[in-house]
Amino acid sequence: MSAFPASPVESDVVAALRAAGCVFAEDEARLLLDAATSPGELAEMVRRRVQGEPLEVVVGYAEFLGHRISVDAGVFVPRQRSRFVVEQAVERARPGAVVVDLCCGAGALGIAVAAAVGGVELHATDIEPAAVACARRNLAERGRVYQGDLYEPLPDTLRGKVDLLVVNAPYVPTDEIAMMPPEARDHEPLVALDGGADGVDVHRRVAAGAGEWLAPGGHLLVETSEHQAPLTAAAMTAHGLPARVEMSEDYYCTVVIGTKSSQ
Repeated sequence: MSAFPASPVESDVVAALRAAGCVFAEDEARLLLDAATSPGELAEMVRRRVQGEPLEVVVGYAEFLGHRISVDAGVFVPRQRSRFVVEQAVERARPGAVVVDLCCGAGALGIAVAAAVGGVELHATDIEPAAVACARRNLAERGRVYQGDLYEPLPDTLRGKVDLLVVNAPYVPTDEIAMMPPEARDHEPLVALDGGADGVDVHRRVAAGAGEWLAPGGHLLVETSEHQAPLTAAAMTAHGLPARVEMSEDYYCTVVIGTKSSQ
């Protein structure tokens, strides 16, 4: 419950957000009112949001599949479309699976998969120190988080034993970064957005290394766009992981899934 009357405070917040171009001003106002503990804090939160900070960073969390994911400044904000990645992962998981959330950001994908599948052994990596600190808080006792580039920080004991590699690596082409919403391009780390000239640079590196980490029959799931999907699929196939593309109109999300031979 908010510590403030529904109006006129709420009406003032809605008006300020709407004037700043926030499409869902009413919903955002309610979240800000619920998060603030004093009028002064509310005013500061509204100021930050009006100046373009992501709402999730302002309130300190993102809701993702029923989980409250802590999100700090300078950390990639979980997208709701990534729920489709989780659904596809859960369909292919088994109780006790070894799961790696690669390029984990705040750790939302790994947390959601682990919550849906019993007894998961969860590991996560990210190259950004701020993301790693955030993910460690979010995963807490659920799993281990490592800082480094892709597979580099993972313990050698995981080689050939990973059942699911779940990846939301950057896939925006470099020339398209400038066209992203300001709250993303100005407040999220470039390394979490920029996928190189065609958007698939990181996906190719992920595909190249996946085979030695996946267990026989293990799956690599990579979120991408419908434009990049053929290139991502080709990269997986070229490295011995025959790939298929799954698309969701409801989530507006595309996932490429490569599978290691079980033999």
